[in-house]
Amino acid sequence: MLICHCNLITEKEIEATILELLDEDAWQLIVPAKVYHRLRMRGRCCGCFPNVVETIIRVTEAYHARSEASATDVVSHLDRVRELRVQFGSRTYEGRQGNHRAA
Repeated sequence: MLICHCNLITEKEIEATILELLDEDAWQLIVPAKVYHRLRMRGRCCGCFPNVVETIIRVTEAYHARSEASATDVVSHLDRVRELRVQFGSRTYEGRQGNHRAA
């Protein structure tokens, strides 16, 4: 599935990049900008960032579920990530202003 229409990035590419980052450091905070930087891309309209955040959370949860980390470490880390999402993002308008019109 195509996640970013501006850069033509698929969900599989994003998932693979997240797994690479987690293999380097399983407890780092992964954000959309870090994923795009690794892909040598940049956010243009950034309307895809909420979907990228959801993909990051899903892939990170699955990664840690398969790892040998203790359950309390995983839960506390993911709770912190969810708190940041509530505080800073995941709004329904996807970062667009109210007067934004598609072509």
